[in-house]
Amino acid sequence: MINHKAIRALYTNAFNIIGSTASDIEVYDITGNVIEIDLAAVQAWSDPDEYKFKRALEYPPVTDYLDGVVKGNQQQIDAYIAACQAVKAKYPKP
Repeated sequence: MINHKAIRALYTNAFNIIGSTASDIEVYDITGNVIEIDLAAVQAWSDPDEYKFKRALEYPPVTDYLDGVVKGNQQQIDAYIAACQAVKAKYPKP
C-alpha cells in the first residue's frame, strides 16, 4: 500500500491520487497534469505526528487520575503521572 498522506506531504501540489500500490499509483495536480513521484521517498517517509497516535493508544485512562484526585490518593495520582511519563519516553517527539 502506498501512503497517500506521504504523497501529500512530499508533493504539496498533489490534488488527485488514484490507486494504492506502486504499480497502479497515479498522482495529478489541480490542472490534471501528472506528477512523477519518487516511490522510494514516499515509502521512506515517516509521519511526524505518528507519536501522538501511539501515545494516545497507551496512555492510561484519565479516570484513573480523576479517581485519585477525588479520593485524595496522592499515590494513585503519582502512579498515573508516572505511567504517562513512561509513555512519553517510549514515544518521544521527533
